[in-house]
Amino acid sequence: MSASSSALRFIRGEALDFYLGQGYYRMQQDLFTCQFVPFNGRLYTAHWLRLALANVEWGPEQRRLQRRNARFAATVQPFRLTTEYEELYTRYRNSISFDAAPTVEAVLLGGEEHNVFNTYIIELRDGERLVAAGIFDRGDRSLAGILNYYDPDYRQYSLGKYLLLLKTDYARRLQLDYYYPGYVVHDYPKFDYKLFLSPAATEVFDSISGRWLPFSKEIVAAHSADLLADWLPEELRGVVE
Repeated sequence: MSASSSALRFIRGEALDFYLGQGYYRMQQDLFTCQFVPFNGRLYTAHWLRLALANVEWGPEQRRLQRRNARFAATVQPFRLTTEYEELYTRYRNSISFDAAPTVEAVLLGGEEHNVFNTYIIELRDGERLVAAGIFDRGDRSLAGILNYYDPDYRQYSLGKYLLLLKTDYARRLQLDYYYPGYVVHDYPKFDYKLFLSPAATEVFDSISGRWLPFSKEIVAAHSADLLADWLPEELRGVVE
């Protein structure tokens, strides 16, 4: 399901806040939502997350990662597509074992020349060398994380997780209400790194009731069962078993 932005020159911050709060997310120059995702010939259920920023608390693991990576210079600035960003993404994409879009341009613009979102980037540099980049969209009261990637030579620093921390801290400094990092997938742990931030502040969207609930694996399992029972056509149910 999508909410097309193709006729708009710019998505107002309050509109982005509203759609994020309804379980929508950015795909190129559109907003979309989904309840099912396919991996390896099987359908899984998707569960959208957000952090209630007023409730965020860092634990020992998060503080240790912050101390370890304080050596890197972090800057936040409005996003402009550059060759440097694309070259780093190419290095990252060539090092991973899962499917990813071919370019940063394909992730954000999809061939469009104009960006309707208010997009920013966090640069991480080791001296002059760009070692990681985190892209996000800003609304009036919320921030949506879009893409994190890093130099594979720096894999040992967990820069993807570190960028999650930096985005959260940036949103808190702006006194925003929510940070939306994307979704997790029931019974498919590849996306569980998004739960690294602050379990006490993490909420999950119940797309059937339209409510955000405190995150727990039990709530996700129950929501998954409801989605499969109520929304998936009968002829596709065997695909998920």
